[in-house]
Amino acid sequence: MKIKTTVSPRWARFCGWALRKLGWTSVGGPASERKVVILGVPHTSIWDFLISYLFYTQFGKVAHIMIKQEFFFWPLGPILRSCGAVPIDRKSPGAMIRSLIHAMESVDEFHFAIAPEGTRKAVSKWKTGFHMIARETGSTIYLGYFDWKNKRISIGERFDSTDDVKADMSRIYAYYRELAPEGKHRDGFKIASE
Repeated sequence: MKIKTTVSPRWARFCGWALRKLGWTSVGGPASERKVVILGVPHTSIWDFLISYLFYTQFGKVAHIMIKQEFFFWPLGPILRSCGAVPIDRKSPGAMIRSLIHAMESVDEFHFAIAPEGTRKAVSKWKTGFHMIARETGSTIYLGYFDWKNKRISIGERFDSTDDVKADMSRIYAYYRELAPEGKHRDGFKIASE
């Protein structure tokens, strides 16, 4: 399977320039590991995709994301695929996760970005599929964020996961409570309760 992992230096420079023009500050760079799962928190707007894309692409890298398959109509579908988007069927989350795990295992490098809330609406409990994906593929987890209030974006801190999903989620919630990033739509995000 051919999966795009880099972009041209010219396009990377343009993306960095565009991100700065929009007033955003990049905190740190891309992940150095070959296989990573980067959380994108908080996810309250479709604009999160653009800011995240510009951020990661400025380093010459591609961060793959899942987008519901209904968006993959012509001419939007080919554009989304070229940006690293992977179509998903939200009606079958188990099959979706297995398919993604298979794709990640079949290549040498795969940087995967995901919003653990699973939606742009405020939710009290986050999805844990990212944890299973990381454990099954041996990927490193990063606690990424985009803070719309301060216009700062980062892959965040490296997170060492364990076999105890519940304990790991408690640690992740605590991290984001302390960090307190603000979404584009403030009422669309709340730190998940335990």
